Amino acid sequence: MKKKEEVYEVLVMMEKEFKRGISAKEIGKKLCIDRSNISRYLNTLYKEGVVEKIKGRPVLYKTKKNIVRREERKDEKIEHTLEKLVEDNESLHIPIQQAKAAILYPPKGLHTLILGETGVGKSMFAEMMYLFSKKSGVISEGSPFIRFNCADYTDNPQLLIGQIFGVKKGAYTGADKDKEGLMKKAHGGILFLDEIHRLSHQGQEMLFLYIDKGYYRPLGETEKVVNVDVHIIAATTEKPESYLLKTFTRRIPMTITLPPLRERSINERYNIIKFFIKEESKRVGNSIYINRNSLISLLLYNCPNNIGQLQSDIQLSCAKAFLAYKSNRQEYILITQLDIPSHVKKGLMSIKHYRKDIDKIIGSNQEVFKFYYKEKSNLLRKDNYKDGEYFYDLIEQKLESLKSSGMEENQINDILNVDIENYFRKYINNLPNRFRKDEIVKVVDEKIIDLVEKLLKYAGDKLNKEYDEKIYFGLALHLQRSIQRIKNGDKIYHPKLNFIRVNYTNEFFIAMEITKEIDKIFNIETPLDEIGYLAMFLSSNPYRIDSKTDERVNVIVVMHGDSTATSMTNVANNLVGTTHAISFDMPLSMKTETMYEIVKKKVVELDNNKGILLLVDMGSLTNFGNMIYEETGKVVKTIDMVSTATVIEACRKSILGRELNEIYKSCIDIKTSTYEEIKNTKAKENIIISACFTGEGASEKLKEIIKKEISSSKNVKIITLDILSRREFINKINNYKKDNRILAIVGTVEIHIEDIPFISAVDILVGSGIEVLKDIINREGRLEEIGNSLTEHLSLIDGMEIINKLRIVIDNIEEKLKVKVKDEVKLGIILHMSFLIDKLKKGEETSIFKNLQEFSSQYNRELSLIKETIKDLEDYYKVSIKNNELAYLCKMFIENNLNN
Repeated sequence: MKKKEEVYEVLVMMEKEFKRGISAKEIGKKLCIDRSNISRYLNTLYKEGVVEKIKGRPVLYKTKKNIVRREERKDEKIEHTLEKLVEDNESLHIPIQQAKAAILYPPKGLHTLILGETGVGKSMFAEMMYLFSKKSGVISEGSPFIRFNCADYTDNPQLLIGQIFGVKKGAYTGADKDKEGLMKKAHGGILFLDEIHRLSHQGQEMLFLYIDKGYYRPLGETEKVVNVDVHIIAATTEKPESYLLKTFTRRIPMTITLPPLRERSINERYNIIKFFIKEESKRVGNSIYINRNSLISLLLYNCPNNIGQLQSDIQLSCAKAFLAYKSNRQEYILITQLDIPSHVKKGLMSIKHYRKDIDKIIGSNQEVFKFYYKEKSNLLRKDNYKDGEYFYDLIEQKLESLKSSGMEENQINDILNVDIENYFRKYINNLPNRFRKDEIVKVVDEKIIDLVEKLLKYAGDKLNKEYDEKIYFGLALHLQRSIQRIKNGDKIYHPKLNFIRVNYTNEFFIAMEITKEIDKIFNIETPLDEIGYLAMFLSSNPYRIDSKTDERVNVIVVMHGDSTATSMTNVANNLVGTTHAISFDMPLSMKTETMYEIVKKKVVELDNNKGILLLVDMGSLTNFGNMIYEETGKVVKTIDMVSTATVIEACRKSILGRELNEIYKSCIDIKTSTYEEIKNTKAKENIIISACFTGEGASEKLKEIIKKEISSSKNVKIITLDILSRREFINKINNYKKDNRILAIVGTVEIHIEDIPFISAVDILVGSGIEVLKDIINREGRLEEIGNSLTEHLSLIDGMEIINKLRIVIDNIEEKLKVKVKDEVKLGIILHMSFLIDKLKKGEETSIFKNLQEFSSQYNRELSLIKETIKDLEDYYKVSIKNNELAYLCKMFIENNLNN
């Protein structure tokens, strides 16, 4: 027990006894400590707001009423019982079983000796035994737990014995009255004697007399004995045989050895670190964040003085981070490498030996970790569901970290997009394979469990899917947290919301439907971002998520220079948590032919019929894909001028088991933003695809016929393609789409590709197909005429330019809303938007939409998507399209949707 706490306890006792304030001199006399030292302790307690001063001579002190000191709330401070402790600390399994036996052994338990190096947690373990004793009913709830360190009196053996057993008046010089010892105070409870080896042989003999007989004699007493009921727990850092009498150790039937920190697992060390940081969080009343490298350093550094030193190092790190938080006016407390002691930083140097263990415990992608004292312990065991590793927390943590670095919002979203599916995959995969409903009820509200059963059945019927137990359990846990979060008014952020809405449309709409039931039952309003998370659960497929490496599209990065490709793939692999992307650096001195042979060999080696994505920078490397396909027949798609973000996206999509075309399209979207597309809009060339099996016979003949019939249309080009490989054919179509507008596909075999009309060879030969083609071509020509005409009616913008830009915007809106409107409607939208933007640039007022609020409530998702889609158009023309006009635009698409 610390001296300050001892002074406080004596103050409480004397105040109760004398019914008045107590002076420092009186307490000093009681404890045999100098008055000036007692005054110092009392003043500290006064500053802490625990005691009050009564002015006068001498100054008197009394305890504050209704104040419960933190040290008096050990049951609350230490949440663990022995059962909880073993969950977090595997190496304590045997010591804890011994401790339970020592407490429960009839009739009054077994006295215990705890062995272990300095700082292994002997005091805390003894306190756990005390808590377990109360919980088990072995001792009453109000029974005392007295902690005493024998080392405090090592220079005065007589005083040490007197502290433990009490003193009879006259036993030694200065003993002017009888004094009660700690054994008496511990009656009915537990006395913990730390550093027991400091107790003299005389003291040990007095102690084993009590163990044998149940009574003892205070120091100096020769006649009277004191009978008490005390459970002795002793502890020492030394070998018992070196300092303790054999007659004493024989009377301690239970010896428990606690392992040093170096012999405990990294997982245990993480739990200890988490506990200590949460304790510091309680002190400052705020969450404490720690970056990845600092946490790894704490997990791996050499800590010779064990848990005690680890706690001190953590407290120092938290204190320095708190100072930076206050002095620099930061938004939150973040422990970085600048805050941790230099000897702790060395732990990071051992990462290569423990990388797998570290990734298993704290994940491979999370950069910042949050610890908060009010957060409950894990819902599941540590190996199933890590504290803090949750969608909202992870995204918030990383978002805050990236914002604090000064990064732009679009860059932040790019990085967060790398993480979210990985988090979701790990969340689902880390859940138990089997569980019982009665187990879930312990951690999830039964009302939520019943609701999840109902919702998944509804979604399964609608989507024709069956959901396994992991999805059931995962969604239940997720809803428990998200509903509480919504009720608390906490923001929910989903960085991949647009991706989910576009790529998992059916699941997103079902998620929107089921949230109505959730909102009704729990009286909440589920935000759009949360609907995105629910859609992820509904679209999840554990078998796809867990796809084997050999079933994934392979990613190869080839760049000029000595380390460019390697640097990019290292960043991508580390962020995504894999080694999937392969790099080849091409020194400027290397011949292109040499690198080509290297890459071709690797493509052949890796090919698994899923295709290869080749990411290059420029020059001759851009031709590698086509050349390899022609020589080997291996499907290779190439993207040039790639950035690190492109490599990250390719790697992320690949390990998630996505198809080559999906990965390619996603990477292209990253490479070229919608804004760049709008800003640099040029009229796309109109083309018609003529296809047959070989690309030479029938397709060439069809090309001749079409060319002859539409010779007057100089703005149309006809391309012949083969359709031996549907995959390769679609790849080529997608490539042509980038710089051209494909008006139609004409072919001997029926090929249907979304948004591109198909005309059979037979229809071309009989003439009806030619008429269809002419109508399509005339429509394009009409747009050109309209563009030229518009220019005459618009004051501040070019007619043809705005038409080309609006066609892109309309295509994007159709894709995001998953709607399809007639060409006539598109033309109407183009005209409406052209005049609107011209009016806005002139500063004129626009229309008022009747019942805007009601419409917005009904179509808030659609309005939000349209607003996002036209943002770049607004930026380009430097205008702001208000909600009234957004509602009109939205209404045009909804009411004219051909898919309804």
